[in-house]
Amino acid sequence: MLHARFASAVCALGSVALLTVSASAADAGKTTITFTKDVAPIFQAKCEECHRAGTGAPMSLVTYEEVRPWAKSIKQRVATRNMPPWHIDKTSGIQHFANDRSLTDDQIATIVKWVDEGAVKGDPKDMPAPKQWPDGEGWVLAKQFGEPGIVLKSEDYTMPAHGQDVWFKPLTAVNITEPRWVRAVEIRPGTAKGRKIMHHVLARLQQEEPGVAPGAPDDASGGGANNGPGLLMEWAIGKNYDIYRENAGKLLLPGSHIWWELHLHAVGEEIRDHAELAVYFYPKGQEPKYRTRLMLFTGMSQQNRGLDIPPNSIAETVGYTQLRSAARLENYQPHMHLRGKAMSMEAIYPDGRVEMLSYVDKFNFNWMNNYIYADDAAPVLPKGTIIKITAWYDNTTANPHNPDPNQWVGFGDRTVDEMSHAWVNVTNISDEDYREWLSKHRPARPGFDRTALQQQ
Repeated sequence: MLHARFASAVCALGSVALLTVSASAADAGKTTITFTKDVAPIFQAKCEECHRAGTGAPMSLVTYEEVRPWAKSIKQRVATRNMPPWHIDKTSGIQHFANDRSLTDDQIATIVKWVDEGAVKGDPKDMPAPKQWPDGEGWVLAKQFGEPGIVLKSEDYTMPAHGQDVWFKPLTAVNITEPRWVRAVEIRPGTAKGRKIMHHVLARLQQEEPGVAPGAPDDASGGGANNGPGLLMEWAIGKNYDIYRENAGKLLLPGSHIWWELHLHAVGEEIRDHAELAVYFYPKGQEPKYRTRLMLFTGMSQQNRGLDIPPNSIAETVGYTQLRSAARLENYQPHMHLRGKAMSMEAIYPDGRVEMLSYVDKFNFNWMNNYIYADDAAPVLPKGTIIKITAWYDNTTANPHNPDPNQWVGFGDRTVDEMSHAWVNVTNISDEDYREWLSKHRPARPGFDRTALQQQ
C-alpha cells in the first residue's frame, strides 16, 4: 500500500541511508576516475545549472579547484540522492521527463569512486569545454527561442530584515495590440539577492475572455477562471519556466494585465527587489491547435476545511477533480509547506480502473520541483477521468523542517501553515483527438493495458 510505503519512509527519517552502489558499476574498469574526464561532464549536465557563479547555490561546481574542497560532502549528498534535488519515486508511475536532472546509478557510482580514490584532478586536456550559461541579465530560454517578445516587471518591494511574511500583489499592464499565442514563459527574481526573500511568484493573467462570464469556469478541467487562463505561471525554487508542447500554447489578449503575487519572507537583511516575466511568442499569424491552461488540482476535500493536522501526528488528505474533456497532462508540480512529506497523482478512468501517474515520496519544501513529462510519456486521458491527489504530512519531531510539532496545523498561506495541491498544465483535446492518439500511441506505459480504453 502507498500509505504503508510512506509510513516506512517517515520512520527512516533522521538516519543516513547511503545508496548501495552495485559492484559492477563502482568497479567497472581498472583506470582511475578523474575529475576532468569523468566527473566534470556529469556536473555540467546535472549540477551547473544551479552551482555556478551568480546563482543562489552556496558553491560553484565548475572547476576542479572549486569542487575539491567539497568532495566528501558531494559524495554524501549524491549517494543519498539528496542532490540534485529530484524527489519522484523511481519505482512507480511515469519515469520519463523532459527535464530529468537526477543522477543515474552509474553516475553516482562514478562520483563515489572518484572521491574514494582521492578526488584526482586528471589531465587538463580531458576537461570538456566550459558550458555557456546566460549571465545574470540573460534568459535561460533565449538560447532555444531567441530573445523574449516582451519582458514584464512587477513593482519593487523592500522586504525588511525582520518581520512576518508578505504577499505583494501589484498589477502590470501587458502592452500588446493584437492577440498573441505564447509558446513559453520564464520567471525570475530581478536580482540574485531577491532569490533569498522570494518563496514563490504567481503571474495571474487578467483578461476578458470572449463568451465567458467573469468568474465563470472557462476550462474543461473543473477549475474556475483563476485556475484556467487566469494563471500564466508559478515560479518557485526548482521551477524557472514553462515550455508548451508542439502545437499548443496560451493566448494573450489586448488589454490584459499580470496580477502578481510575490510571497516574501525576511532573511535577516533588508532587500529590495521585483519579479520579471519573459514571454516567448509564436510567430505572428501562427495559431496552435490546442490551448494549455495551468490548473490547480487540490489535495483536499471540503475545500480548505479538509486540512486539519493534529500535533505529533502523521496526516493524509485526498482531493478529486474530474476532467470535463479529454486532456493531456504536461507536468506534475506538487506544492505543500513544511509538514508536507509526500504527494501522489492518480488517474481514475471512467471504467473505474486506477493508474498511478506520479508519486513524490520525499517532498522537500525547499525545492518546488516541476516534473515535465517527456513527449512520449505525458498522460493523455479521456473525458470523465478523475484526477486524485493524495498528500501526506509529518507533524512530528521526526520531521527536521517542522517548526513546532506540538501545534495544530490548518490551511493557510503562511509557511508555518499548510496547503495541498498540484500545479499541472492541462491541454484540452477533443474526443476524436483522444481516440486518434489512443490508436497510434506507442509504447504503452509499462504494466498499463489500453485495450479497455480503446473500446470507449
